Amino acid sequence: QVQLVESGGGLVQAGGSLRLSCVASGRTFSRYTMGWFRQAPGKEREFVGAISWSGGSTHYADSVKGRFTISRDGAKNTVYLQINSLKPDDTAVYYCAAAPGWAPGPQYPYGYWGQGTQVIVSS
Repeated sequence: QVQLVESGGGLVQAGGSLRLSCVASGRTFSRYTMGWFRQAPGKEREFVGAISWSGGSTHYADSVKGRFTISRDGAKNTVYLQINSLKPDDTAVYYCAAAPGWAPGPQYPYGYWGQGTQVIVSS
């Protein structure tokens, strides 16, 4: 059974940092892209960025470039989302997802999803 489990969310003050984690299990993701998405209250889900599982290539949405960094630890089957200089607008549920091949955007077939982790940024 494929599972993606996010963790690391919480309540943080504006200007702070968080590192979210996503642990993958249940299959081999060696040819998959791992993506991060977020959904703020009352808004549509937004693509944040993605990383190739084996090669380390990354792609970010323009809205988060410079503040968000995605990395992965193959030995731990874990993908990370480092968020710096947090803003109240970053408040959302953050999801990790997996898509076959290189998938640098929301238009690609992300078929595996985690349950999400809540990030709340106070001003």
